[in-house]
Amino acid sequence: MTRDPTAFLKEEYEELVKQALDWRLRELQGPSSPRAMVDGKEVIMLCSNNYLGLSNHPKLKQAAINAIKTHGVGSGSVRPIAGNMDLHEELERRLAKFKGAEASLVYQTGFAANAGLIPQMAGKGDLIISDELNHGSIIDGVRLTRAERAIFKHADAPDLNRVLNEAKKHKPKYRRILVITDGVFSMDGDIAPLDQIVKIAKPHGAIVYVDDAHGEAVLGEGGRGIVSHFNLSHKDVHVEMGTFSKAFGVVGGHVSGSEWLRKYALNKSRTWLLSGSHPPPVAAACIAAIDILENEPQHVKNLWKNTDYFKKALNDLGFNTGMSETPITPVIIGESDQAQKFSVRLYEEGVFALPIVYPMVARDTARIRTIMNAALKMEDLNDAITAFDKVGKELNVT
Repeated sequence: MTRDPTAFLKEEYEELVKQALDWRLRELQGPSSPRAMVDGKEVIMLCSNNYLGLSNHPKLKQAAINAIKTHGVGSGSVRPIAGNMDLHEELERRLAKFKGAEASLVYQTGFAANAGLIPQMAGKGDLIISDELNHGSIIDGVRLTRAERAIFKHADAPDLNRVLNEAKKHKPKYRRILVITDGVFSMDGDIAPLDQIVKIAKPHGAIVYVDDAHGEAVLGEGGRGIVSHFNLSHKDVHVEMGTFSKAFGVVGGHVSGSEWLRKYALNKSRTWLLSGSHPPPVAAACIAAIDILENEPQHVKNLWKNTDYFKKALNDLGFNTGMSETPITPVIIGESDQAQKFSVRLYEEGVFALPIVYPMVARDTARIRTIMNAALKMEDLNDAITAFDKVGKELNVT
C-alpha cells in the first residue's frame, strides 16, 4: 500500500505538541479592548499589539462606516490597475507628513512590505547585513534576494562596524550594501541603537533600512517612531518601514522615505503590484488613526505611564523581564511547557497573555510576552499584577 504523501503533516504537528511548541488558538469574541471576551471568559488583554487602544476607537469606526457609504467595501482591483482610490493617496500623503518624509507607500501588510521591497533593494553583487534577532519577515525578504548575507550581533554597533570593515575588503567590490534592523525587537522589547548604526553605516555609503513596526505611535515625538526618537531624518535612515496593524489599530504595512523610494517601490515590489488594495474602510480608519496621533497626545502618554507602572511591579515581584525598554515586557520563564502552563493559569485568573516559544525565541528562553495598552485602567493593571504574583509563586517562577 502506498504511503500517504501528506502523512508528515500529522507526524510533525504531533511532535510540536509533544515539545509544547504548538500554537493553541483562542477565540476573541468581540473587539480588542482592555477587558475582552476570549473563549467565553472576560479577561484583561495583555497580548494585543493594539498599544493605544485605537482598534475600537469611535473615530476610527465612524471613519470606516463613512467610507463604506461613499466608496463601498472593496476597491475592485490592485492599485496599479483600477484599485488606486483617493483614500489610498490621501493616506500616503498624511502618513508622509506625519513621518516627516518626502513620500510614503502603503502595502497590504507589514510582512508584504519587507517581503516585497527587500528583494528589490539588493541582488547579485550586493551585501545585506542584518541584526541577528531581526523579525521573520525581514529574514524571508532577505532569503528572496540573490545578495550575499552577513549578520551582526544583536544591537551591537561595534560588531556592525567590524562586518562593514570586512566588507570593504571584498573583491570585487559590492555594488551596494544594505543594513537592516528592527527598530523595537518584538520578543524582547529593546530598542536598536539606530543613531549608532547610522553613524557607522554612513562612511561606507550603506543604505539603512529600519523595520519600526513596534516603534511607531510608541516612540518619538507624538509617536512618530524611531527615526524621530533618535532625532534622525530620512537622509540618514533611507527606508522606514512600519505597519498599521499595531499601535494604529487597523491593518496594513508601509514604507516612508524619499519620493524616489516610493516610485521605485511601487514599480518593483510584487507583493504591492499583485495584491488587491485595501478596502476603503481600512484606508479611512488608518487616516483617522493619524488624526488621533496628531491631535490627542494623551494616548501615547498613557501608554508610557502604564508601561512604567507595570514593568516596575513585575521587576519588584522578582520576574525576569530581560532587556525590555518599551511597552513590550517579556516575563522569561525558560522551558516551553512551563511557559504554556503559566499562560493557562493566567487565563484561569482572568489575564490573557500568551507564551512565546522556540523557534520564535531561542530554546530555554520561552516567555510570557506582555504588551501594554494605553486604555488599561489602574484597576486592570493591579488585577493583572496580582495574577502574575499568584501564578509565579505557584509555578516557582519567582
